[in-house]
Amino acid sequence: MTLFQHFLRDQSGATMVEMTISIVLLLVLTLGFVDFGYAFYQWNAANKAVQVGARMASISDPVAPQIASAGPATTPGDPIPPGSYDYICDGATSACTSSGTFTPANFNRIFFGDDLNTCGQGSTGRPGMCDFFPRLQPANVVIRYTASGLGYQTRPGGAVPTITVSLQNLTFQFFFLGGLLGFNNVNMPSMLSTVTGEDMRGVYP
Repeated sequence: MTLFQHFLRDQSGATMVEMTISIVLLLVLTLGFVDFGYAFYQWNAANKAVQVGARMASISDPVAPQIASAGPATTPGDPIPPGSYDYICDGATSACTSSGTFTPANFNRIFFGDDLNTCGQGSTGRPGMCDFFPRLQPANVVIRYTASGLGYQTRPGGAVPTITVSLQNLTFQFFFLGGLLGFNNVNMPSMLSTVTGEDMRGVYP
């Protein structure tokens, strides 16, 4: 038997090759579980952030102050018709549609909470959106105020809007699979939370 034939029949290194392949696959699988678990945490934290943002928006001064006098006022006491106003305030552009004035201080109270400039642990007062998801940026947040038929014309506290807080342009962050498989550009699914503005907001302290 020639040396080459002997080399072809030799299986002394087969176990090492099989183990190397198995370890690589097992490592990718294990790291994948870790990364997808972290991705689920991010998704859950983002959902909680929009819920908190909607709640804060419902009890705070609106980002677009024009909402206080939005809707018709020709017949005092009559309901404000649905769809009579619609303000979309985008944190990415710091602007509101329908000629609304974007008020940074009011937006920051919703985003940061009562401390206005701190995210995460150690915040005081009511928490804001970024206290639940510190990776969130103001540019990711959209706050919408729409007429839903609640409230009445010339109401002292102003219109009672339906408030929707949603996120945009937010991607998952991966520790291992991002560089290994190029997962860093995976967008988070659309998420939003809708509440009704507090009916007594602005009437009592």
